[in-house]
Amino acid sequence: MKLIKGMRLVVATHNPGKVPEIAALLGESYELVTAGQLSLPEPDETETTFAGNAMLKARHAARLSGEVSLADDSGLSVAALDGAPGIFSARWAGPGKDFALAMRKVEERLDEVGAKDRRAWFTSALAVAWPGQDEGGGPCVVVEGEIHGDLSFPPRGERGFGYDPIFQPDGHALTFGEMEPAAKDAMSHRARAFAKLRAALID
Repeated sequence: MKLIKGMRLVVATHNPGKVPEIAALLGESYELVTAGQLSLPEPDETETTFAGNAMLKARHAARLSGEVSLADDSGLSVAALDGAPGIFSARWAGPGKDFALAMRKVEERLDEVGAKDRRAWFTSALAVAWPGQDEGGGPCVVVEGEIHGDLSFPPRGERGFGYDPIFQPDGHALTFGEMEPAAKDAMSHRARAFAKLRAALID
């Protein structure tokens, strides 16, 4: 099981903005098409882990498209909140994907529990699934990347997306929201996951 240069991959997302980022992180030339472009419905994310949801989305896209599919699932986990928001990171932003609201919610929850611990980490899980004949589908490879740091309030920086303005990675004075994109991409949880994926399926 390898990803061959030039092959077509279905990216299990309805966000076309993810394609350039994924193309850069894969580090090879692939024909990338999104599930949205193929009008594939989005599955309910019913698993309890990032890896489980990434696998669910990749297998769903592979089954419906009949092609090799790539999916990711990622989010922020806060130690003092028992790992929340975790797999619900996007849902904390509400239907309008308002991450300013989500960041306020994190700060409010920390205040509610009187937590001084600001340790947190980002997780990115990536899954590549092959179509198969049986109900469970074909083979699936899943990898994870993490980066640890501290939360910083109020949010700082307008770069990045999601919870980036409140996350300050270990060993750095800037939040992800303040960093140049190339600096963040060199160390991020997603970059670490893609490095593992390349080692497993490309290199």
